[in-house]
Amino acid sequence: ANVSSVNFQSSSFSKAAGGTISVTVNFNETVTVSGTPTVELTNDTPARNLTLSYASGSTTNRLTFSLAIAAANAATNVADALTIGVNAMSLAGGTVTNTVGGGNAVITNSAGTGTLTVAT
Repeated sequence: ANVSSVNFQSSSFSKAAGGTISVTVNFNETVTVSGTPTVELTNDTPARNLTLSYASGSTTNRLTFSLAIAAANAATNVADALTIGVNAMSLAGGTVTNTVGGGNAVITNSAGTGTLTVAT
């Protein structure tokens, strides 16, 4: 299995309200996940990248990664622009394998689609 796309599940995030930032990693065939792989988001504010943890999707071709952020948390600033960079996914000690036939899935990706902007 290979990554076919990586996308934000929404285009904005409210710093005041807080909530969950989620990303979907789509594969060209079903994969099985063990452990807690991660996806790193690049922040246009240096040294403020965010790491999202695997949340769901094992035995499908669509994995969800998320990070809950409390209202007014220092993890984000208003006007931050988060993007999904090249090869943003990491196994972090876990595994992503082909559901049919076994073998490791290829987790490399080109840049993700879209930008998530932090609003007030």
